[in-house]
Amino acid sequence: MSVRVYVPVTSSGLAAVVADGRLAGPFRAHAVTPALAEAWPEGEDEEWEYAAQAAAGVASLAARGEGDRPRRLVLAVDVPDAQPAGTDDEPTLVEVAADVPWKRIASAHVDVADLPDAVVAAYLDQDADADLPDEVDGVEIDHDLAWFATQEIRAYADGL
Repeated sequence: MSVRVYVPVTSSGLAAVVADGRLAGPFRAHAVTPALAEAWPEGEDEEWEYAAQAAAGVASLAARGEGDRPRRLVLAVDVPDAQPAGTDDEPTLVEVAADVPWKRIASAHVDVADLPDAVVAAYLDQDADADLPDEVDGVEIDHDLAWFATQEIRAYADGL
């Protein structure tokens, strides 16, 4: 049995995964955990998955280095094992010890355009219990990430 985890990556990190054909372990990711289910008992599987994916998206923005694009970039990956590593503030956080081959990557969830600085700041500054506003500094925010199948990830990464 495998566990679906959502791995936050940067644009340079995505390029490395594509070039290497694998995701190098160990790494941190986000997943549906017992801590998440306990913190949100009225939630359902689909809502918990969305919460884990959203947490990974914000983590990808926070991990950006110089030269990385201001986009949320998340890989959905099936791993044999993931150990909870979160706190009350991060109930979705898990640790994955091993490398993950390309064939275990299920999809990518990404912003298709760069986010303005004010929007990036809004994502990074938001209270975990609060919804992101629909507009920040006059910029409409599309909360959902675009979905790319595995065979489309390389072409998307090449466009970064």
